[in-house]
Formats: sequence, C-alpha cells, structure tokens
Amino acid sequence: SLRGSWRLRSGNGSVSLRAEVPGCVHTALLRRGLIQDPYYRFNDVMYRWISLDNWTYSRTFRTPFDVRKWQKVNLVFEGVDTVAQILLNNVTLGRTDNMFNRYSFDITSVIQEVNFVEVHFLSAISYAAEQSRCHKAHSIPPACPPPVQKGECHVNFIRKEQCSFSWDWGPSFPTQGIWKDVRIEAYNHYHLIYFSLTPFFEKTTQQWCLEVESIFDVVSSKPVAGLVTVNIPKLQTQQTFSVKLQPGEGSIVLLVNINKVRSSAVEAWWPNGHGKQTGYNITTTFMMEAGYQIEKFSKVYFRTVELVQEPIPGSPGLSFYFRINGRPIFIKGSNWIPADSFQDRVTYDTLRLLLKSAADANMNALRVWGGGVYEQDEFYDICDEIGIMIWQDFMFACALYPTNQNYLESVRAEVSHQVRRLKSHPSIILWSGNNENEAALASNWFSIPYADIGVYIKDYVTLYVKNIREIVLREDKSRPFVASSPTNGLESVKEGWLSRDPYDTHYGDTHFYDYNSDCWNWTVYPKTRFASEYGFQSWPSFSTIEKVSSPEDWSYTSNFSLHRQHHEGGNIQMLQETGRHFKLPQSPDPVKHFKDMIYLTQVMQAQCIKTETEFYRFSQSEIINGEGHTMGALYWQLNDIWQAPSWASLEYGGKWKLLHYFAQNFFAPLLPVAYEDKGMLHIYGVSDLHVDHKLTLRVVVYTWRSLEPVCTFAKEGVTVKAQSAVPIYKESISDLLQRCRNCTRKSCVITFCLVGEDGLQSPTNHYFLSSLKDAVGLEKTQLSASVSQQDDLYIFFLQTTAIAPFVSLDVGSIKGRFSDNGFLMTEKKKMVVFYPWEPTSVEELESSLILTSLLDVV
Repeated sequence: SLRGSWRLRSGNGSVSLRAEVPGCVHTALLRRGLIQDPYYRFNDVMYRWISLDNWTYSRTFRTPFDVRKWQKVNLVFEGVDTVAQILLNNVTLGRTDNMFNRYSFDITSVIQEVNFVEVHFLSAISYAAEQSRCHKAHSIPPACPPPVQKGECHVNFIRKEQCSFSWDWGPSFPTQGIWKDVRIEAYNHYHLIYFSLTPFFEKTTQQWCLEVESIFDVVSSKPVAGLVTVNIPKLQTQQTFSVKLQPGEGSIVLLVNINKVRSSAVEAWWPNGHGKQTGYNITTTFMMEAGYQIEKFSKVYFRTVELVQEPIPGSPGLSFYFRINGRPIFIKGSNWIPADSFQDRVTYDTLRLLLKSAADANMNALRVWGGGVYEQDEFYDICDEIGIMIWQDFMFACALYPTNQNYLESVRAEVSHQVRRLKSHPSIILWSGNNENEAALASNWFSIPYADIGVYIKDYVTLYVKNIREIVLREDKSRPFVASSPTNGLESVKEGWLSRDPYDTHYGDTHFYDYNSDCWNWTVYPKTRFASEYGFQSWPSFSTIEKVSSPEDWSYTSNFSLHRQHHEGGNIQMLQETGRHFKLPQSPDPVKHFKDMIYLTQVMQAQCIKTETEFYRFSQSEIINGEGHTMGALYWQLNDIWQAPSWASLEYGGKWKLLHYFAQNFFAPLLPVAYEDKGMLHIYGVSDLHVDHKLTLRVVVYTWRSLEPVCTFAKEGVTVKAQSAVPIYKESISDLLQRCRNCTRKSCVITFCLVGEDGLQSPTNHYFLSSLKDAVGLEKTQLSASVSQQDDLYIFFLQTTAIAPFVSLDVGSIKGRFSDNGFLMTEKKKMVVFYPWEPTSVEELESSLILTSLLDVV
C-alpha cells in the first residue's frame, strides 16, 4: 500500500508540505496549519486560489519484493480526484480524468528497487473550462451556477462530484487529491480483480441460486485451468467447478444451486422494519494448476427486488412500487448527499452515525443522489447490516452532458467499475441514470430553441440509454433500472425515453417543491405514485453555526447569513412560510432574535414535511379522481455537507434537527393521521405491519389554556389493515367542537393515538384546528427539567405548568440524540431519554440544556 505520507507542492513550488494519502490539498493545508477551517465564515470564497492552482503529489518508495520474481506489477489507484498525469521514475504511465474510475497502470518494466512516483494535478476548474471551450459541436448548458451559489462553471464537462463546484445547499470546493486507496499489486499467472455474488430466486422450482462472478487478469500466455469451490456452511451447500481462464482480462460466472430443502430454510434479507438482515458467510476458493490459491471470504444476502409498473383499476397510468421478496414495501426515507466537501474526512463513524440516525427515525430507504459520489464500500456495508434500501443514481445531475467519444469511453469505464464494485449489496434496489435531466429537457430549463432540441434529445438517449443502461443490463440482471428521476417509468420509455411531462402523477416518481403555498394545506401536494423528492429549508442549530461564525454574524440578515444561503430567496421564503402560522420574533436583541428564528424555521420545516409525508402515507391504498396508490416518500434531504441553512434533517456533524425527531413519528410503523376536507375531520390508520390489527383509537381534545382534557373518546374495534392506509374515523369539525364544551377552532387542539394488545401503540399525533399565531388561551409556561444518569443513558424529567407546543431540548454541541423532541406537551410531566454518542455527564448536560417552547419566542 502507498497510503500514508506524501510530499505535496503547489504549481510554482512556493508551497510545499507533507500530505496524507488518501486525502486532498485542502485537508493537507488545514492539517499543517497553513489555512483556517475552510468552512469558517467566508473561507469558501477566500480559498478559491487552492482549486485554481495545479498541485503535485509525490513520494519515494522501496519495492518490498524482488521484481524479477513477478510476471506482472501494477500501480493501482482506487480513486484520483480528478485530472492528473501519473509518472513513475520519470516515465509517464498515463492520465486520469474521472474521479469515479479505478486506474491500474502496468509498471512491470518501469519499477526499480527504489522508486519515485508523481501525480501532477491540473485544476479541475481550468480543465472544465478548457473542455467546454473545445466542445465546438453545440453548447452544453448550464454554463455556470446561479450567482447565489458562489460556484464554478462547466462542471458538466468533468467527471467529478458535481456539487463540488457548488450547489443550492453547498459550497464550491473543487478538490484535488488521491481520494482513495493507492497500492502496488504483483502477481504471477492470474489475479482476481472483481468478485461479486448475486442471488436469484427461481419461482417455478422455489429454489435460490447464486451467481458467483469473478473477473481475472491472466498473465500467462496459455489458459490457466483449475478448480473453484464455493462453500456456504450454514446452508450446508458446497459445490466445486472446474474452470479454464483465458489469457488477458476475462470473467467466469458460476451458478451455485441451493437445493429445495435448504432454499426453504434460507432467511431472506429484509428492509428495516420488515424483518431481519440475515447474511450468510461464504468462502470461495480458487485452486489453479499454476500453483497458488486465492481464498475469498464474503457475506451473501438473499433477497429479490421488483419494480412493479402495472395498470391500476380506476386509474389511468401505471403503478410504481417496489416488491422485496415478493412483498410490496412502502418506501420511507430521504435523500443522501455527500457528508463532507472533503471526502477523506468522511470516516466509518461519520457514515455509521448518519445511517443509524436514518434507521432510528424508522426509515427503510435512502436515495444516493446523482450530484455527489458513488459512496464508499462501508456506506453500503452499513446499509446491508441495518436494512436501509438504496436507490442509486449515477452521477449526473441537473444538467445536460457531452457525448463525444472520449467522454463516453470514460463514462462507460466508470459505470462498469461502479456496477461491478457495488452489485453484491442487497441494500441497492435500483439503478437510476441521472437526477432531473429528463425533466430539464421536457420542461426546457435551459431555454433551448425548439429547432435545436432534437440534438439534445439524441445526446440524452446516447448517454443514459445506449451507454449507461446497456452496461447496467449487461453487468447486473438482478435489479431494475430507470433512466432518470423524476421519470414516468415505462411511459417515458414508450415516449422515446423522454416523456412530455415527467412530473405526471399517474406514472413513475415525482419531485415536488412549492415555497409559496401554505404547507399545512394537504391539497397542494401531488397525489403521486412515488414522491422521491420534496422538502423545505430550515436553519441548523445555533451550536452548529457558532463553530464557523463570529458574533457579528449572529443575525438573520447578516452578510454571513446571506452568504451561507445558496438557494435564491431562501431566507425570505423561510420567513414567509413561518409567518403563515407562527408569530415572527420581535426581540430587540439580535442574537435572541437569531436564535428564535432558527428555532421557528426548524418548527416550520418539521411541521411542513410532517403534513406532506402524512399525505403521501395515507394515499397509499386509495385512488381519488384517478390519483393515488402512493408507495414511497423520500424527503429532500437527509444530511448536510457544511453548516448552513438547507433542506436537511440532520445537521453537519449529525445533530438531529426537529424534523428528524418528527420523522421518527411520521414514519412510525403504525400511525393515525388526520386531515380536514370540507369541514370534515378524517382519521386514517396507516400501517407497515405485516398483519391486520384490531385497535382502539383514542382521541383527546384539549383547550390551549388547560392541561385537563375537555373531552376524550375512544373508538374500539378499529381494524387497521396490514401494510395499508384505511379511514377509521370521520366527524364534522363543528359537531366535534360542540361536543367538546364550546371548543372553538382557535381555542382547542386534537390529539389521538392507536392502542392495541401486547403493548402495541402508535405515537400520539395531533391536529391543529387553526394557525398557532391565532391560538387563543396559550399561556407562557414554566418549563423545567432535571437530569439523571441510568447506565449509559441520561433521563430528562420535564415539568410544565401549561400546555406547551413544540418543546425543544437542546444540549448545544454535546453529541447525542433524544428519544423525543419538538413535541406537544399536554401532560404535567414527561420523561425524555438522551442517548449520548460520546462520554458526557449530568453536570455537563444540565449546564448546556436550553429548553424552548413556542411561547419562549418573543
């Protein structure tokens, strides 16, 4: 391995330092104290010079073996970011131009006892500009990002993380570096390059079979013969195959049949909330006549996936839902973006924390969005372990792309490398060609003259269908492929891969954003087959912002607050959306005002996405005016790339926003959901459970001015059907208010939950009958909390003197999460558990705790 310490120098040699590999220039400069935190204040713009320079990585290494004893020696880079020339002992081995590719150089004739390796980088910004200049055929929009993003131009001309030139939630840091492993490989006879395991279930024979694919480089001039043994001890399955490897690079595919009896004993891999994530240890041994043997230890998971697109009775169009192991699954989750601008800072612990937080909020899926990176192996390993399904985009987003020969060759190599690397993961359930590029053409985002559109459509089909799709179908027959998101699925295919309206609710998936309507009004949301993106922004907590700002920045309208907002008009949209239902803060103290705004934007975001997600969940079993059967809700977005206002529910560093706590409830496996239509209150029972349940619906109505309920009633024997959403209660709101001793819309609030036998219980949900800014009788409460320790956990014992909406517990930068937060407190006492992610103490928690409820905002 050539990991570890390298030399790094700037273009003219004026800056020279030690640098870690894997790594990048920015983190190297930061580690050596040559720059401040790149995320601090305005440093994204101040440090633009780093990305404009051309840096060189170099090091010497001794060859740890006798070169003469090996037939072939390779220098292998798992990832080079991005444009570089690679030299060994002053001989040019080759060039790289794709961050997502693996590069292997034959150095058999160049390697010596002591070697000097150099990687000369070219600024990604200059390279992208140059590629765009050289593309004479037709322009490839967009040329530059909107000014509010403070980004770089022509990112679509470089095969690099697209958001590294800026996005509407992230900074521009076009990094340079050796971002993944680099090593020397030496071998005789043959060498294993890729290895994958793909299970298939034969319905007719009720048998599992396993496709074991190995891709080899055979050095000898004659074919190499031998035996391969595949052993799955737990399934008492062992098979031996005789194989012959031809000279050069080639693959062998072995089919391991698991007999009927053993197949019936196979425990399948299930998504979070639907069963276990059982994996089986498997050993594959290659014993070739040429001498040495290779032993491969891996885990195999058995699961099937189908994307079902079929006619629905009473509705035009087609369904769009996933069946896992033959069972339809409602997809609950969010969208994943890169966890850092500097990938070398994304550790296993970073990933584990974020993914575990997704699972803890009852999510079963994430979409790895097409403007980031194909995630590292550990990301998918964790998803396999905890049952998070992955919708995997290819890395093309919100742009048109060139299709010249060199570009296509690079993309083909990228796609086949990534599919081979990732296809053994049961967590990946779908390949998707790009993010929003079908929509960009269909809605003509880039104002292409009508006469020219044909050229771009041809480019689109060439790239995503004739190249990417072809390779995916060849490399992986075990999971579905869609060309874009949003798309109309089979209908898009029928219309030549480019539908007239990719946002059509009767087909495929939709993305939906609307910052001008009232987000509490469910009728503005599309009753779609599958909601793969939707969302609202909020600010991250003060403790997160504080780390990258100075006191003069702490106001909602400071230069800093504007600088961090990369979405045009975003800060004003949040104000307007918040102002619809909440009194905006009026504090004369700018810092208090800022903190109040942060709290309110988080409340607003949580409440908006709760309303929208509940709408998608209660639409899963019904068709109304030809629309419905919604089978997926992935909100935008799960995580953050830096400390800034964004659509995320997890802040940079992993802290849960109020939205993430709400998600734990609105994605609960069992949930009652209320909505209002023409003066009627409807309550639905939504269930992801695999069996029907007879439950009791408990409804409790409170006036804002008292912790004593004004009326309670229970409806018993309510059947909530397995994996569906059914209406369980209906009453006109005026009748309900009358029954509850002269309640009015402004003076009362409705809470409700589902309770069953054996401790089965849904979260308690609530329905507001008016905006909270119009609520009558809300009193400022005395909220207090005491903290105690219990084993590794901490218990917060809360007390209130009055009903308190949106009670928030915040312990600043102490890492961890609460069992519940942002809740409506309708009882005098409540216990909340704190799960620490690092050692802390009662004293530390008590001194850091800030308790806020709606009436603390003044």
